[in-house]
Amino acid sequence: MADDMANEMEEIIVDFLQETEEILENLDQDLVTLEETPYDTDLLNKIFRGIHTVKGTSGFLGFEKMTKVAHKTEDILNKLRKEEIKLTPILMDVILEGVDAIKAIFESIRETREENVEIEDVVKKLEKVLQEEEEKQKQKEEETPPPIPEIPDLKKETQEKKEEEKKEEKKEEEKKAEDDVPKMLGEILVEKNLATEKDILLAQKEQKKLGEILVEKNVIKKEELEQVLNEQRKQKTKAVKSKVEGKTIRVDVNRLDNLMNLIGELVFQRNRLIDIVRKMLTGQSGHNDFVFNEQLASISDDLNFITSQLQMAVLKMRMIPVGRVFNKFPRIVRDLSRKMNKEVELIISGEETEVDKSVIEELNDPLVHIIRNSIDHGLESPEEREKLGKPRKGKIFLTASQEGSFIIISIKDDGRGMNIEAIKKKAIERNLVTPEKAETLSDKEIINFIFSPGFSTAQKVTDVSGRGVGMDVVKTNVKKINGTIEVESTPGEGTEMILKLPLTLAIIQSLLVKVSTERFAIPLAVVVETIRINKKEIKTIERQEVLKLRDEVLPLLRVSDFYGIKNEREEDNPYVVVVKSAERKIGLIVDRLLGQEEIVIKPLGDFLKNIKGISGATIMGDGKVTLIMDIATLAGEENKLL
Repeated sequence: MADDMANEMEEIIVDFLQETEEILENLDQDLVTLEETPYDTDLLNKIFRGIHTVKGTSGFLGFEKMTKVAHKTEDILNKLRKEEIKLTPILMDVILEGVDAIKAIFESIRETREENVEIEDVVKKLEKVLQEEEEKQKQKEEETPPPIPEIPDLKKETQEKKEEEKKEEKKEEEKKAEDDVPKMLGEILVEKNLATEKDILLAQKEQKKLGEILVEKNVIKKEELEQVLNEQRKQKTKAVKSKVEGKTIRVDVNRLDNLMNLIGELVFQRNRLIDIVRKMLTGQSGHNDFVFNEQLASISDDLNFITSQLQMAVLKMRMIPVGRVFNKFPRIVRDLSRKMNKEVELIISGEETEVDKSVIEELNDPLVHIIRNSIDHGLESPEEREKLGKPRKGKIFLTASQEGSFIIISIKDDGRGMNIEAIKKKAIERNLVTPEKAETLSDKEIINFIFSPGFSTAQKVTDVSGRGVGMDVVKTNVKKINGTIEVESTPGEGTEMILKLPLTLAIIQSLLVKVSTERFAIPLAVVVETIRINKKEIKTIERQEVLKLRDEVLPLLRVSDFYGIKNEREEDNPYVVVVKSAERKIGLIVDRLLGQEEIVIKPLGDFLKNIKGISGATIMGDGKVTLIMDIATLAGEENKLL
């Protein structure tokens, strides 16, 4: 019985975490938007309802610290709704601190089921700022001179009456907003005077359902309990929401319907196949083998089409809007711009673009580092911008779009652009390139040094940047999800960073190549072109094999040498697969091209995951395993190709 009760309680807490996470996920963006549009009563009511729900549900689950912080934050929001205080940047700072404290408690509950967070400081801040704002408002009202007596004006009286009516309507809407929040059983019982708060608290300590205990103790009647439970069910049905937490994901019903239709088609083709196999095994094929072969070919084509459709349907079910990541950045931009005394406007577009959940999870850190760098290094101070003839407020554009099987994310600012000479100087100081070689590099090649570990041109280290870890983290995370990053910068006009990421990490288009007896898959996204050359065209410069391809010198890498494959016979006319990673191009020398194929990526597992130059494996139609090349490693600095 105790185990059942514990399992039921755990389910309740999981539901609470799911609902609370969804509320907290949108709070930062809503609060930043509210600061820009303080008269948006609908938005204010939405924020209030969210905090009110957190307070109510955490209270009945016994999470006292979360309840206390949510209650103090709710008090401020309620005063704002009633227009008893005005929203100021300082007040918003404290509200956001309250929300941060709730998030910290939430994470502690999720990990340990306990509230291991200190809240006294933030509670005192919330109480103090509310008191100060109330006193300011009161002082303003006292300083306002009494109105001069006027002759009664019918028009004015009519207008005042309308305003009073509007205020009454507003109060009713606010009350309705509170009423829309689903209430817990205990809360409803107390409101209806069917039980006291003491009865509820005592009942919650016992290992039974709340309603059962109250009926057993004759606090309420069974009929009254049923009536209240029915009312609670109606409220929950009205307020039901889709939830996303952990390994769950919301799915459009239309997508599920489409999946069911495809499964139906698959079952039909399976039955056709079973029927033909049965006839062939029982010797019913006779002299009609040609007919059976045609039927098998037809079924094969149909199965190929249906499985492709099924694949797309399942991938779409895993897709979620990239806005889930973008929603966090208005708050980050607000906090950083205030800390650095800069005026910044974040403009977001394309947030409805969908991407695989696995990609979303890896996207947050790279974007945080890029946006922090844009504010710190990219955008000038308001005074400096004015001197340059620019608006005081700098702009950062965060956009997402889809191109084929890729998502393109752009982070662009209208700041000072990158200092090419400073980057070049730092690269030479750190022995990343020789002074002679540096003079021959293009601006884009020089800019790529910012992705080197520990690279930074910051004059001083701050808590925002200058430690040389930001862009290295970006490169690592983007590489982890088989993506690429490009940088475009114009001095005086700004910098744009473009991330090209796969929509999904499960299935990719690949180019199959053969080296001696071994077969490899190269992600098609990084392939620029394929050419066949005569081995005499290969030259050596400073112990590096190169190929003159049109107007550029292309470094070459023999795949057989890199992976230690014995090649009995060197091809006179080998193939070169030109690949590109982070603006760096190299040519991979292979024996044969086997064609393009869509492959399912399988991880190598813990034992083999650190093999250099391999990102995964796939099982081909013939049942054999084919390794997938890690092009970012092959084209990286570790190979010393440039």
